[in-house]
Amino acid sequence: MKILRLSMLTTVTLTSSLILMACNTQTNSSKFEQKTAAETAKATSASRIDQTYQIKTIAQFNEPWAMAALKDGRVLVTERKGKLKLFNPKTKQQVEIKGLPTVAYGGQGGLGDIALHPQFQRNHWLYISYVEAGQGGYGAVVARGELDLSDAANPQIKHLKTIWTQVPKVQGQGHYSHRILFGTDGKLWISSGERQKFDPAQDMNSNLGKILRLNDDGTAASGNPFTDRGEIAKQVWSLGHRNLLGMAFDDKDQLWSVEMGPKGGDELNIIVKGENYGYPVVSNGDHYDGTDIPDHDTHPEFKAPAMSWTPVISPSSLIFYTGNQFPAWKNKALIGGLSSKAIVIVDTEMKPVIEVQRLKMQQRIRGLLEVGDGSIWVLEDGKNARLLQFTAQ
Repeated sequence: MKILRLSMLTTVTLTSSLILMACNTQTNSSKFEQKTAAETAKATSASRIDQTYQIKTIAQFNEPWAMAALKDGRVLVTERKGKLKLFNPKTKQQVEIKGLPTVAYGGQGGLGDIALHPQFQRNHWLYISYVEAGQGGYGAVVARGELDLSDAANPQIKHLKTIWTQVPKVQGQGHYSHRILFGTDGKLWISSGERQKFDPAQDMNSNLGKILRLNDDGTAASGNPFTDRGEIAKQVWSLGHRNLLGMAFDDKDQLWSVEMGPKGGDELNIIVKGENYGYPVVSNGDHYDGTDIPDHDTHPEFKAPAMSWTPVISPSSLIFYTGNQFPAWKNKALIGGLSSKAIVIVDTEMKPVIEVQRLKMQQRIRGLLEVGDGSIWVLEDGKNARLLQFTAQ
């Protein structure tokens, strides 16, 4: 069994409360060396914050997965079964947007993430990720279309076109990841999970288990680190990932990701051009059958996580808070938690990176979104999931 190092240890007071679910289960094991645990608990206590907030229930959705805010205050919400809703917080009205593709719903698949082009006000381009069936099995795709809101009662996506596909399609319906994000340079970032197949994360002939950096039309961006390794490798920015369900840029324009580990070892990673993050060769977790996976410190050639969690938090989403309603969270990472039923706040400027607050939500958290007034919208997971609004207390 692994001994968690100081830089990798998270808060130890919550081990008995984490619920074991989905593809990221973790038994309450004795991975803690007592002295290290005590030192970490002391450091965590000294760094803890206690930002207050109030919560209001705004709406309810069926298996929501992601959100994007329009400039006028309305919110786009994806639902896994293939529906895209346009929600007006003022009227509480939900309108279904037409023109969505057929999605392969099941397991962890369906309609996934959503992102607006940086020039959305001019070109109206909307990006969605979803799962499709095809030769070999299933895989995630990213498509771009034009969002037409000219008819308020009948919004629709026009000219939808697939611009990126997971390669290859495989059997099984887990670990798609398929988060999408635009950087300040206008490049499109995609997280592509290893589809529970392990080895593709290290195979440069596959884009599974990778973070990709593309142009807004889905072509490989110039300046990527593996441009001489073939057409698939041209897309790749980093490799050796498992199931990345959150990506976000901090206030210094540095990309971070959160990633589900196997049996233990959830990760927060600082994403560096060309780095290999080691999966499945290394992990701070173990295989589900109990077989040990070598820890990161046994293979220094791989990039180790900035922080990892055992017991797991099951990270579903990631944002960096930039607003003013919650001063103690300013420029900190907020991570949605599934099995942990929590929102985990991490100070990425601390050395080492450290968890500074955990909000007990009593429900699995799927998505987080900061909107223009500095409030935070929170999506619960599953059927009849609530959309919550966090505001200053």
